[in-house]
Amino acid sequence: MKTKLIAPSLLSADFGNLQRDIEMLNNSQADWLHVDVMDGRFVPNISFGFPVMKTIQQHAKKFVDVHLMIVEPEKYVEEFINHGADLVSVHYEVCTHLHRTIHHIQSLGAKAGVVLNPSTPVLMLEDIIADVDLVLLMSVNPGFGGQKFIENTYKKIAETKDLILSNNSTALIQVDGGVNLDNASKLFEAGADVLVAGNAVFSTENPEKTIELLKI
Repeated sequence: MKTKLIAPSLLSADFGNLQRDIEMLNNSQADWLHVDVMDGRFVPNISFGFPVMKTIQQHAKKFVDVHLMIVEPEKYVEEFINHGADLVSVHYEVCTHLHRTIHHIQSLGAKAGVVLNPSTPVLMLEDIIADVDLVLLMSVNPGFGGQKFIENTYKKIAETKDLILSNNSTALIQVDGGVNLDNASKLFEAGADVLVAGNAVFSTENPEKTIELLKI
């Protein structure tokens, strides 16, 4: 059966009411909670760190998917896993020893993902695709929420799917950036397994209904 997972991004949640928003997601059809961590160095923005992760850990009842948009992620993966991350994804562009980092994450009991920026070609994953649990394709340039979807992502999904199949990999394909009700079904049809949605969920009057519609 085709996987259709929705991972609302907590970057778009109301931080004054974070517990409320997490509980809403717990009660919704959301599959994962997506956590965007930014350091102001790899990306031109700063989001949050371990104090917010602690709150997420206390209240989340679903799979917690942490996307590290930070330099030297290998220094912090263990602490994120200790703070409740079920999956940790690191960027190809900043991970000097990617193979080692992926296996370190997995040795700590979490799933490991690799992330590609829009300009990074899929073929760069050829030597790691059999080792990872997930490939996250950025469909905007990382660092800010609410950006316009980059159409070339459809081509990259197809290329990633081919790479996964040709290497007998079990990796899921995740897409993050500009996902909304207009393109969600097309992205699933193209081969995506997990869609990250931030503004598309939290800016609506009925986020739970929106999550439901994204899965159709």
